[in-house]
Amino acid sequence: MMGGVSGGGDDDVVHIQQPNKPGDPFIITVNCPDKTGLACDICRIILDFGLCIAKGDVSTDGVWCYIVLWVIPYSVLLPMSCSYLILKERLQKICPPCLASFYVIQQPSRSSPVYLLKFCCLDRKGLLHDVTKVLSELELTIQKVKVTTTPDGRVLDLFFVTDNKELLHTRNRQDETCERLNAVLRDSCISCELQLAGPEYEYNQGISSLSPALAEELFRCELSDNEVRAQALSPDMTKLKKTNVTMDNSLSPAHTLVQIRCADHKGLLYDIMRTLKDLNMKISYGRFSPNSMGYRDLDIFIQQKDGKKILDPEKQSALCSRLKQEMLHPLRVIIANRGPDTELLVANPVELSGMGRPRVFYDVTFALKTVGICVFSAEVGRHSTSEREWEVYRFLLDENCEFQLTGVAARNKIVNRVRRTLMGW
Repeated sequence: MMGGVSGGGDDDVVHIQQPNKPGDPFIITVNCPDKTGLACDICRIILDFGLCIAKGDVSTDGVWCYIVLWVIPYSVLLPMSCSYLILKERLQKICPPCLASFYVIQQPSRSSPVYLLKFCCLDRKGLLHDVTKVLSELELTIQKVKVTTTPDGRVLDLFFVTDNKELLHTRNRQDETCERLNAVLRDSCISCELQLAGPEYEYNQGISSLSPALAEELFRCELSDNEVRAQALSPDMTKLKKTNVTMDNSLSPAHTLVQIRCADHKGLLYDIMRTLKDLNMKISYGRFSPNSMGYRDLDIFIQQKDGKKILDPEKQSALCSRLKQEMLHPLRVIIANRGPDTELLVANPVELSGMGRPRVFYDVTFALKTVGICVFSAEVGRHSTSEREWEVYRFLLDENCEFQLTGVAARNKIVNRVRRTLMGW
């Protein structure tokens, strides 16, 4: 394992090396003081940028860490020269400050202010995704959403957003946001307003009441084989059966080795790292191997919060089970009847830090747009169960669209398309 690495100024904390030729990965190097959950935070930001971690290495001596990740885009969202400069800034913000400048830089953590983007426009196919794409390009993070279609074909959208650039309080940034939205909405835009969110943000924290049966289907902890096949977001059951998590205490005097082999999907490394972060596991060394025939291999040397190995067989079993569960079905996707209407529900677990998985709303609206499904109404909120908190996305689908919503085969096609988009297949 790598020992301590001396650090320089903050400019040296994150380095992004561009590829020598198109198609090769960018290399992200993070060299900074260590903190529990740092790898999870880094993976989350990389996923938020629509990037795939092709392979990676993580090493720390408990004081200083050194992380190298090879990343490639899932799709081109922004010009690479622009996107990766912003990515570097985002990564530097989450890294602990170097000791030499600790007293100058260290400040109390504060949450970014939430703004309400409210606009009214005429409905059309793909509208919701087009708006979401603009917000993503502007580096605005969607916190909550409330979308309603009126009987006369107008759409009232409420987007509660935070600004990764922290400039939304300025007139220039506000004008830029409205101008970009007007350019996409064109003549269909009736009004567009942007202001600091008030009490209405707190009122919209939750979601409309879920029936007990629907909540049971969406949030249950243990799934049967058939339900795993439907929920697990894996292309076939064979790969699910080959998912394997093992532990070995014989290779290190101070660490437990966790070895993982599983089907690959978008955000896999994030799902693993957030699970370890939520369980207060400290990572000393990790290696994430490249995709091989649709599978990934991961070796991680970890310790418990008290700095000891995991020797208790029950704790080992619980950790293996939790990791396997998070890899098999990190997101839940179902279709249900909401009275006479059809509703798509997507749920993902929220980290203990309060952060939800990024880009879910973007991916779901993109999937619905590609199959020609219009959204009558949508909302995003939180739902708490006895086990954890979930971020829930509810989409009431428009029956008057080119895609036929009735029938088991049609509904399965919708769910399958949404799953594959979320998982990057």
